[in-house]
Amino acid sequence: MGTSCGLFAVALPLRRLLAAEAWVHELAARLTRFSSRSELSRLNAAAGEWVVVSDEMEAVLRAALRAYELSSGLVNAAVLPAMLAAGYTRPLAQGPTTAMLGGAGALPPLPEVLRVRDGSARVENGTGIDLGGIAKGWMADQLCEMLGPNALANLGGDLRAVGDGPSGGGWPVGLTDVTLMLRGQGAATSSTRRRSWREAHHLIDPRSGLPARTGLDEVSVVAESGYEAEIIAKTALLLGPELAPAYCAARAFAWWLGESHDG
Repeated sequence: MGTSCGLFAVALPLRRLLAAEAWVHELAARLTRFSSRSELSRLNAAAGEWVVVSDEMEAVLRAALRAYELSSGLVNAAVLPAMLAAGYTRPLAQGPTTAMLGGAGALPPLPEVLRVRDGSARVENGTGIDLGGIAKGWMADQLCEMLGPNALANLGGDLRAVGDGPSGGGWPVGLTDVTLMLRGQGAATSSTRRRSWREAHHLIDPRSGLPARTGLDEVSVVAESGYEAEIIAKTALLLGPELAPAYCAARAFAWWLGESHDG
């Protein structure tokens, strides 16, 4: 997944943790856009055609469509062409490629790009999707269903915690310089401080098709699930410092906004 992950559980056999770890590796390999053999890459390559998809892929695609609705279009998985144009064509460990942003424009609405029906999906010609943080938040929630009732799954900062934790007071989770004790909650951070290169970064503003410049460069939130936390954090960052506080207050249990000076 190109990031650090951790699985923790109280009173759970090691074999269950190892099985969950194997599930993460297997599903991440199917959802990545960096392998031409992945399930996601095959879907993007077959643009214009209906493609048979696995149950997990169908669920994540539906989660992406729901995220688009919940964020009023700001969390838009139809971001792949814009990410490629920004130079994010391969894992950043291999270095970015040349950015080609001259023809950038607003992303098309996700429901016009992606269609999902039972057992199959289709992306429109000339488009492509990247499941990114939505997949991580969704997977963290699924992992806690596998590992519960007292477990924590952290997939690169998108996490879900259930139960009372190892000491009975909840699961300790650090957000910025504060440690919170989570029970039955999720957390996520959206940031332009990481996965950045030259003057670009990976978080695309769907209103412009360009790397986001909103006056915020990092947002962390605690919400009901890892999936919801991911959506809220990314939406808040894209809304910027004037609108993000009210948005987070209405949807998150706790939040932190990191301001930048490039909005």
